Amino acid sequence: MHSSDPGTIHIVGAGLAGLAAAVQLAPSRRPVVIHEATAQAGGRCRSYYDQATGMTIDNGTHLVLSGNTSVLSFLETVGSESGLQGPAEAEFSFADLATQERWTLRIGEGRIPWWIFDKARRVPQTGLADYLPLARLLYMSADRRLEEVMECAGPVYERMLAPLLLAALNIEPRRASSQLAATLIRETLGQGGKACRPLLAQGGLGKVFVTPAVDYLQSHGIQIRFEDELQGIRFLGKRAVQLEFTSGVTPLGRHDAVILALPPHAAKKLVPSLPAPTQFRGIVNAHFRIDPPTAMPAMLGVINGTSEWIFGLEGRIAVTISDAERLFDEPRPALAERLWKEIVALTGLPPALPPWQIVRERRATFAATPEQNALRPPAETAWHNFFLAGDWTATGLPATLEGAVRSGFRAADLVAHAARVAA
Repeated sequence: MHSSDPGTIHIVGAGLAGLAAAVQLAPSRRPVVIHEATAQAGGRCRSYYDQATGMTIDNGTHLVLSGNTSVLSFLETVGSESGLQGPAEAEFSFADLATQERWTLRIGEGRIPWWIFDKARRVPQTGLADYLPLARLLYMSADRRLEEVMECAGPVYERMLAPLLLAALNIEPRRASSQLAATLIRETLGQGGKACRPLLAQGGLGKVFVTPAVDYLQSHGIQIRFEDELQGIRFLGKRAVQLEFTSGVTPLGRHDAVILALPPHAAKKLVPSLPAPTQFRGIVNAHFRIDPPTAMPAMLGVINGTSEWIFGLEGRIAVTISDAERLFDEPRPALAERLWKEIVALTGLPPALPPWQIVRERRATFAATPEQNALRPPAETAWHNFFLAGDWTATGLPATLEGAVRSGFRAADLVAHAARVAA
């Protein structure tokens, strides 16, 4: 197979980062080809039919915030932004299994945090002074563990900051990168409630993110070659000159470019000299086939439980547990029973266990520590026509949907810039 069209852009990987890069490049009318090793697009952002529950489930419940501008731009472009649904204002419901307390955090729209002056909107048993460490976090410099730059204790930390950071960083927040934590706070709470409204793909990740993107790309003449695994790359001087796929060898022309949008372990296998994170964290997701109660919030944070976030979705209830290596060796039926008991205690649903599925991902995200954050490579590489994309690259964000899309946009912009420079 030859890359006969001048200026062909080869995107390797049809996960969210690769799809985002292709969507960004589609209006340019340059020839773009996506190569995907598996039989479907989406990567970790996907939906599939599960035999055990008899329903279509997501591999994980991914949350979007209204301040995730790259994700919203991506969905607007492919025409599926209406698939994200959430409350009219920024609110997060919590329940403490140990004390039986319940509360809802309601973040005001403006950037000035007037909401912390209202006892009905802020974390229970907190005062204004309890929120000052959040402001200090925004102005830290060197990347250190979060526990080194602020006190990781008290009701604001335990009942608001820790649950939110754990979900976004996928690591126990005390050990997390303070730079990544600060960026999250700056782009969400720091912008006010307008940037913090939680949004969920109620119809599933596939219907909202993947299928519309694939349809959009096909309408622009962009081909996705499934089951076309990249097995080798040849470099010469400052350029990538050849790609070796299962389908054949593709020589790269003088104006061709490559965006490698693969997970870090796959990227390192192809290009051993690439810097990349070496430590990872797992996530456990549970799915129960049952209609959530009418009064159940779409998203419920759980304090002092095994469950961390419980989602009431159409026809099912889902549970997400971050940094969950401690649960990987627990028998799946026992874990399902334990999680269901917590759901019953919080919702009043019948105790009989409904059809369920447990999904465990051992390498869901890179470990968001200062040391691992420092290993993340930029989108640019030592080769002028070879770029990287993926939530593990140096986006400034943890491994989130927003980070993945932002990385794809960045790689696409660099390809476009390189073409202008060459011209």
